[in-house]
Amino acid sequence: MRIIWTMTWKELLRKRVLLLTLLLTVVFLLGFWFIAGAIGGDSASRVITGGTDNENMIQEFTLGMFILMLGFFFASFVLAFLAIFSSFSAIAGEAEQGVMQAMLPRPIPRWKWYMGRWLGYVSLGVIYALILYSLILWITDVHASIPRDPVVLVQAFLLFASVVPLLVTVSMFGSGYLSSVANGVVMTMLYGAGWLGGMVGKIIGSVGLEPGPMQTLNNITGVLSLIMPADGLQRKMQAVLFSFENINGLIPVRSGPFGIGEIPSTAFLMYAAFYTAVLFGLGLRRFVRKDL
Repeated sequence: MRIIWTMTWKELLRKRVLLLTLLLTVVFLLGFWFIAGAIGGDSASRVITGGTDNENMIQEFTLGMFILMLGFFFASFVLAFLAIFSSFSAIAGEAEQGVMQAMLPRPIPRWKWYMGRWLGYVSLGVIYALILYSLILWITDVHASIPRDPVVLVQAFLLFASVVPLLVTVSMFGSGYLSSVANGVVMTMLYGAGWLGGMVGKIIGSVGLEPGPMQTLNNITGVLSLIMPADGLQRKMQAVLFSFENINGLIPVRSGPFGIGEIPSTAFLMYAAFYTAVLFGLGLRRFVRKDL
């Protein structure tokens, strides 16, 4: 399993998708630096003239929160597409190229190959998530303020990075049934559907709909979140990072495209973990029985 894991890392480091992701990440972080600077300004310009310390603290925190929400809004896309496009051809692509026919006749159990691939994709994605998460926090801290509780920061990172094993699992599951191109298209559409459900949920509260249409949209967004829980995990991450229960009512963070929207419950997190585990088991079972 360790050999497959190492081989997966080497292949990912050679793939252009990883190189392009790193280049786009640099461009994103440079743009985010200037955007954060434009929003935050210098410390003097953020102080309310004649305001109390509490007012200045709330304004500082609000600026930092908005910058972080903006940064993680785009960072979630970068992380998701790295997870998807690094693993969407994990099975179908190598079977089509004849790589598996050359490797699997050796005494390597199929479950070890599958586990090694999964661990390789997930570990590299989590390391990338840690780097991206840390840089977004650092850039925001330079221009505004960020949460300082280390427990909160660790919990938020775990939720931010949890999208990686979720998407890699679904992608490898799909790769056992679909061709590489078809699986890439389906994964992109699935992630887009989950994101759309989350976006609709963020804005329906501010458009003044009647109870009937509002309930219909809530049902649709709920179904989309169950089909693809990735966006819900990101919204939960922001709620934990900003200690939403403590600031609710002081700072508007629910509505708008960059808001949090409806906060997923602990039951939703358990569902996402169960969803990942079930698809992992089904994907492994499919690969073990698949005719290569």
